[in-house]
Amino acid sequence: MIGYSCKYTPVELLAAFGAVPTLLDQEEPDFEAAEALTHANLCCHAKAMIQEGSQMRELVMMDCCDSLRRAWDVLSFTGGQDFLYMADLPHEDNGCAVRRFRSELTALAGACEAYYKREFSREAFLGACRENARTLPAEPFLAVLGARVSPPLLDLIQREMALPVVNLTCSGNRNLEAPPENAEHMDFDALMEWYAGALLRMTPCMRMTGVASRRALVEHPCLKGIIYNTVKFCDFYGFDYAALKEQTNLPILKIESDYMPQPSGQLSTRLEAFSESFAMDRRQQAERKPMKETNKKTGTLYAGIDSGSTTTNMVVLNDKKELQAWAIVRTGAKAQNGARAALEEVCEKLNLSPENLTIMATGYGRNNIPFAAGTKTEITCHARGAHFLNPKIRTIVDIGGQDSKVICLDESGAVTNFIMNDKCAAGTGRFLEMMARTLELDLPDMSRQGLTWKKDLTISSMCTVFAESEVISLIADNHSSSDIIHGLNKSIAAKTASMVSRAKGAGPFMMTGGVARNLGVVHELESRLGSSLFIAENPDLCGALGAALFAIDEL
Repeated sequence: MIGYSCKYTPVELLAAFGAVPTLLDQEEPDFEAAEALTHANLCCHAKAMIQEGSQMRELVMMDCCDSLRRAWDVLSFTGGQDFLYMADLPHEDNGCAVRRFRSELTALAGACEAYYKREFSREAFLGACRENARTLPAEPFLAVLGARVSPPLLDLIQREMALPVVNLTCSGNRNLEAPPENAEHMDFDALMEWYAGALLRMTPCMRMTGVASRRALVEHPCLKGIIYNTVKFCDFYGFDYAALKEQTNLPILKIESDYMPQPSGQLSTRLEAFSESFAMDRRQQAERKPMKETNKKTGTLYAGIDSGSTTTNMVVLNDKKELQAWAIVRTGAKAQNGARAALEEVCEKLNLSPENLTIMATGYGRNNIPFAAGTKTEITCHARGAHFLNPKIRTIVDIGGQDSKVICLDESGAVTNFIMNDKCAAGTGRFLEMMARTLELDLPDMSRQGLTWKKDLTISSMCTVFAESEVISLIADNHSSSDIIHGLNKSIAAKTASMVSRAKGAGPFMMTGGVARNLGVVHELESRLGSSLFIAENPDLCGALGAALFAIDEL
């Protein structure tokens, strides 16, 4: 078994000597070993490569980027391989580059012959070349583009998507052309010259000089959407993503990986919401109905439960989409317990048993509510609830307990784009709770005091931990709580407005989530956006309302 990492690795040549090439693309639980040998800010895939490659007895690498050259340096220094080879990869695919690469392949063939003590097998080589020639599906599919994607991440993506998923990342998009008809009769040098050209003519990765032909990746008639993966500390594909956004009208979801196992909660939500957007009926939704409570207690009732990190919210509608009852309770340590508490509260208000309710669950805890008949992501549910409340809304700003979202809608209420904060509580309800605790205030007091500021302070740190230290320093400097809160409100508004800009959000705007009750944040965000925010009477309930509407439609 011989390890490799780059799609330009001549795996067919290795197979011709009886080797079994294995793509090294696994996640690592930590990078302790790699960071003891190199700096911490090295590309996370290169660090994973160092750790995985150190376990391989045989390894072939391509100098495809500076990070993998550094990985080669480390592995060469530490030793441990019986066969360790680095091949020079040209940046071009012209005649000179092909001849230069042919000499590299010839040298590698000589090294393999000496190491394996076997002669080159033309039959095995051509068989591997034909086996690796691939075509794209002739039916609708989604593509993973960008930087290499680990098998666990690819598996998660494939599980969450409603359409087949094809890996077209830099390590997965290995579209080698079929050998020429006379390949069996070509001499070795001519065969290697064809092979060098075939490798360099593959759809280029971003390290190649000419990348114009990458457009073929997004022009396939059956391609319906793109999940674009970037790897932390790898700049190549950040540029590619920015260009791709301008070149295609296909739906795109951007994700980032760091080659370590990660909690699937938020990532699953993003993937599931992206998948739901393909299944959504984009016809114009029913006209808005006023949310007025009625006295009707009987008949078919439908409920939505939004199980969030801080609160669990529930809305009950009748079949005419009229509000019957609602509840907002603390989620607590278990999503299931918060959901049951909300259920008990609305059942008590309506004087009925839970069996009378058909329930759709949403939020992070949606998959842990055993009495729900179905689930939808909060992205989709917020869009549905917002469109029901105000069909003119085109951008939703949702700031909840542990994350912030910006959701863009079309005129029918369908999601056209969304972004979420990643792995950070900055600018969320949890951030405000921690700051309130530091100031020895409750959240309602914090909201009121933030409106009476006098000195315009700036909180420069968005990280929750660093911001808390900064607040403590401002307290020590005898600044008033009102001025400090105003600084915090400004920092949240600045972070949120930048998310709106990245999502290309446009008005009219709506704000949902518990932070929409904080008027200081609302005013600062309105100032940043240059537009007023539509805020419902109970902004916490938008996701639960959307889930209840889906319960009526689907359950």
